[in-house]
Amino acid sequence: MEEAGHEGVAARRERLMESLRTYGSHYAELSRRFAAWLGLHSTDATAVLEIAAAEERGTPLSPARLSERIPLSTGATTALLNRLEAAGHITRVREHSDRRVVTLRSGGHIQERADEFFGPLAARLDTTMARWSPHVLEEFEAFMAELNSTVDTHLAEQGTAGPEATPPPARGTGGGGTTRAGQDRSMPG
Repeated sequence: MEEAGHEGVAARRERLMESLRTYGSHYAELSRRFAAWLGLHSTDATAVLEIAAAEERGTPLSPARLSERIPLSTGATTALLNRLEAAGHITRVREHSDRRVVTLRSGGHIQERADEFFGPLAARLDTTMARWSPHVLEEFEAFMAELNSTVDTHLAEQGTAGPEATPPPARGTGGGGTTRAGQDRSMPG
């Protein structure tokens, strides 16, 4: 009986992880649709959303922090910010006492457009979450924070290149051999 209980817990964990993956897919699709609705490339729209969300939290982003959030190189982030600023979607301001610090601000219309697009969903999500007790939401918040911390740690340990890759075998080796015409079978094409 204990083994069946363990399998039930494992199955529940797998269902929960699948639900989180589904939520992530839905979020990506909403971001894609928001980008299309604004007439922006998806990366540009993601950047605009990150900038606006950071402002709402009271922690505006610098270009360096934005490049970490949407992972782009410094050069690609600069090009993206140039496009967004030229279109009036964002501004770069020097509001810190250290004038070298650049803060990103969304254009006034961006928050209005984001509210127009995401507002109905936000209301639905709020209604859904209101059905759960504050205690359950608190536990879920702690659970999500721990999951995010676990993934953050894994990503930091892994670095930007990912797991160590095994280099492909040299041409003509690795058991592929050659055909009678002398073509290497271990490599496509």
